[in-house]
Amino acid sequence: MQTLEFRAMNTSVFLAAEGNDQAISGLQAARAFIEVSEMRFSRFLPDSELSELNRSAGKWLNVSEDLMELLTLSLRYFDETGGLFNPSILPDLKRAGYDKSMEIIRAEGAGPDSGKYHSTGPALPDIEFDQTERRVRLPSSMEIDLGGIAKGWIVEKASNLLRTYASICAVSAGGDITLVGIPSSGSRWEVELEDPRNPDRSAALLYVGQCAVVTSSITKRTWSQNGRVRHHLIDPRTGEPAKTDWLSVTVINPKITEAEAYAKALLIGGESEADRLASNYPELAYITIDRDGRISGSQFGKEYLNDYDHIFS
Repeated sequence: MQTLEFRAMNTSVFLAAEGNDQAISGLQAARAFIEVSEMRFSRFLPDSELSELNRSAGKWLNVSEDLMELLTLSLRYFDETGGLFNPSILPDLKRAGYDKSMEIIRAEGAGPDSGKYHSTGPALPDIEFDQTERRVRLPSSMEIDLGGIAKGWIVEKASNLLRTYASICAVSAGGDITLVGIPSSGSRWEVELEDPRNPDRSAALLYVGQCAVVTSSITKRTWSQNGRVRHHLIDPRTGEPAKTDWLSVTVINPKITEAEAYAKALLIGGESEADRLASNYPELAYITIDRDGRISGSQFGKEYLNDYDHIFS
């Protein structure tokens, strides 16, 4: 297995592909795609297409097919999750201190809480779409953070590119993983679930086939603001970092953007919303880890865990 590891999208990216020279070329091509895509969809880069969209709020803007796809997917998942997945929380995210990249926050600290709540502002369905002219108009006070869904989309597209060079490959970026084919060394991929209380420990091992695995956690991107520990998952219902029953949620799904949306919605909504989300998606496969390290989740999620009768609470 050929591998390549580098930093992009404010996280560690790991690529793997079976093969020799062709696989190595694929790894380099996938890396180039990821780096170019980050420049297009990062909210921290003033010249990115996403930054241009946010600056254009209140006006029509012609956008790329890719950005149109991401916005359309975001609206779909907003509807499916009852608004728990909501990329329009960027003003609240900035107010909570996440107004620059995590590397800068960790080096310089977060900004103060401005005290201005935006959570009652325009909702994602208020975005206007003109598919014929391929243009979009955000409400005048709206700002979008595509964040996780863009990362998942980039990982998926990178794996699609990599698979043209190697039929067995994987792309992993900060909790977003796509797995293509089955490793020649075994019948399943083994994916380690990190203990959200201690990144050096494993909580469980997943055994999966070709699919996407997405983990969302409130312990990865944290900072201190006005003496309070804050995290990056904003609850759209309050405009504040979510107060949730779980530390992490992992979703296993054929589609990585869908896994991204539901992992966040489940983590934000917690146990009180899990049944509702699962009722809309009966085959939803997810695994949760709470503050005491207890593992739980859906019946479909159990199927991917070894010895699940023992480790499930």
